[in-house]
Amino acid sequence: MTNALQTLILGLLLGGVYALMASGLTLVFGVMRIVNLAHAAFVTVGAYVAYGVFTAFRIDPLLSILVTMPALFVLGALLYRLLYAGIEGSHRFVEMTVLVGFALALITEGLLVTLFTGIYRSTRPWYSTASFELGPLFIPEGQLYASGVSVVLLALLWVFLHFTRTGYAIRATSQNRTSAQIVGVNVRRISTVAFGVGLALAGASGSLMSFLFTFFPSGHWQWIAILLSLIVLGGLGSLRGALVGAFGLAVIATFVSTWLGQTWSPLTFFLALFVILLVRPHGIFGKELEA
Repeated sequence: MTNALQTLILGLLLGGVYALMASGLTLVFGVMRIVNLAHAAFVTVGAYVAYGVFTAFRIDPLLSILVTMPALFVLGALLYRLLYAGIEGSHRFVEMTVLVGFALALITEGLLVTLFTGIYRSTRPWYSTASFELGPLFIPEGQLYASGVSVVLLALLWVFLHFTRTGYAIRATSQNRTSAQIVGVNVRRISTVAFGVGLALAGASGSLMSFLFTFFPSGHWQWIAILLSLIVLGGLGSLRGALVGAFGLAVIATFVSTWLGQTWSPLTFFLALFVILLVRPHGIFGKELEA
């Protein structure tokens, strides 16, 4: 019983970070129907930024979020205007975004290899290997802090989307882009902001990932596969679905890793993706997409 409870706690802590990673990806798809295959590459960029400021200035990775989020927001806004705004309205827009995202991921990976080589990196703040006991259970401090920060950022995202004019406009655009334009929403500006927010969340995730995992330039391909599994399970474009998928699959994967070994854990995500595509292709909370 204790082992099961311990595994559940570890799964929930990991799920918080997964939820933050997935939220940016599903927000971008929900608002603009952009399948951003480069999302995990920008999570890795955030991790390298955190690593750089930690190595050069000894700034804690948790504090480096104050650097990675604004930097990735600006980068996201620029990339949207340069790469995606020009192909809006195309009858093959979603397919084109897949190709653009794939190319962007390759370019980003190449730049990271050039700047940092392919060596595995990680920040090592004091709490990354620390833990405390709670009766018979132990709580890893690094995972606890990362999950706590993730929950705070997700709560702030919810407040932003539900209590600000820009948030209202983002939600309106996500629900019906044409209707949003009719009532006066500047859809291109809102899309620019939403893409920037999506990459800002990726940057924050990268700061947290920098001390939870080792990372390297090409590691983003494994992460994007996991993230796509999470958002497809929950429902494309559904933030609520992304949260459910992240926590649910993180817990299941942690149990699988504990009982069968770590090599089996990644299969959990791909098996879940396979099953959900067979049973409910638009996910638990998602809606069927119009052709």
